[in-house]
Amino acid sequence: MNFISTIKLVIRTLLARKGRSFLTILGIVIGVAGVITIIALGAGAQSLVLGQVNKLGTNLLSVQPGKSNEKGPPAQIFGIVITTLTAEDAYALSNNSQVPHAVAVASGVRSGATVTWQNKELDTNFVGTNYTYPDVVTITMREGRFMSQQEDQGNANVVVLGSAVADELFAESGTDPLGQVIKVRSSSQSEAGGIPLRVIGVISPRGSAFFQNQDDQIFVPLVLGQKQLLGIHYLQSINIKIDAAENVDQSISDIKAVLMQRHKIKKDVDADFTVRNIADAVSILSTITNALRLFLTAMAAIALVVGGIGILNIMMVTVAERTREIGLRKAVGASNSAVRNQFLLEAGTLTFLGGLVGIAVGIILSYLVSVVMVKLGYDWAFVISPVSVLLAAGVSILTGVVFGLYPAFKASKLNPIEALRYE
Repeated sequence: MNFISTIKLVIRTLLARKGRSFLTILGIVIGVAGVITIIALGAGAQSLVLGQVNKLGTNLLSVQPGKSNEKGPPAQIFGIVITTLTAEDAYALSNNSQVPHAVAVASGVRSGATVTWQNKELDTNFVGTNYTYPDVVTITMREGRFMSQQEDQGNANVVVLGSAVADELFAESGTDPLGQVIKVRSSSQSEAGGIPLRVIGVISPRGSAFFQNQDDQIFVPLVLGQKQLLGIHYLQSINIKIDAAENVDQSISDIKAVLMQRHKIKKDVDADFTVRNIADAVSILSTITNALRLFLTAMAAIALVVGGIGILNIMMVTVAERTREIGLRKAVGASNSAVRNQFLLEAGTLTFLGGLVGIAVGIILSYLVSVVMVKLGYDWAFVISPVSVLLAAGVSILTGVVFGLYPAFKASKLNPIEALRYE
């Protein structure tokens, strides 16, 4: 029997058992779709993580209060309040004679806040910072301006809104946010009242960075945020922009030296602060996403193995059911290789079809996930690698061949006389 005739026979056989054929390829569909989706999600996650640096700015160092392991989170993440970082520390770090490669320095405090305008109330986050913030972190203004040096140092009652906050408060009424007075109170203050602040600017949409919505926040002068909203005197962070990537390591050493001297600390193990390179944080996130992607790919591979076992099981049942047919074919002259090839083709065809459907399903799922992530404000790229498609198709066919070998050889070795007697 030639190859074309064998193919036609295989197709007729599979069509005669549509339900069984569908259930057989379902495991392959799930496994292949899983591989495609996971590889695409891994690529999307990588694009998201790498985009975090561009969102916040390159060559950015962050000083956090409290000592922590280089690869661990800062102490304040665990709710530990450390009051050793001050505005005077930030001023010393802005001195180019001590940190020569520092371009700009911005201090910061932050917390949850409630914003009120007319009859609208909105829960958001506030950031108390300096006028130098736009020089440290990459932002552009949609309208208006950021706070001036005089407003910052004079503790003026002004506020700059993130785009999401501005739209939520003013878009429905069509009111221009600039010049409007809103009331702001921190989450730790009583519900009564609030500090009246005049809106002087709205920042263009920035999306999310490090899984925080950068548009769902407002910016106020540092001292106002410290004293009037939080009632504290210390800083929660100091961000420093460095002039070039090659000077980051040297700047970290300079910053540590300045703060060790100011805090009268002699040994590194006694440090009450941590200096972090934002790019290192991205690297840690990339490592986590890579590990997660490998784990999920392994899970998808298990689904393919399960699908392969399903192929083996069904083909064994098929051989048993068609024993008399096999015997008849061999009795009229079909060779062992012809019988073997027929069953191998059946297994290969099932897995090939499962692979095609799985690839289509995986691409659709990956696209839907990317659409949802973009809607949520994340820079999530929809990436389907041709290598992943070819890999998934090849693996699906290989699965059929590997798990179809034993039933095919068993069928080819049947004795035609014994097969014809089979009930």
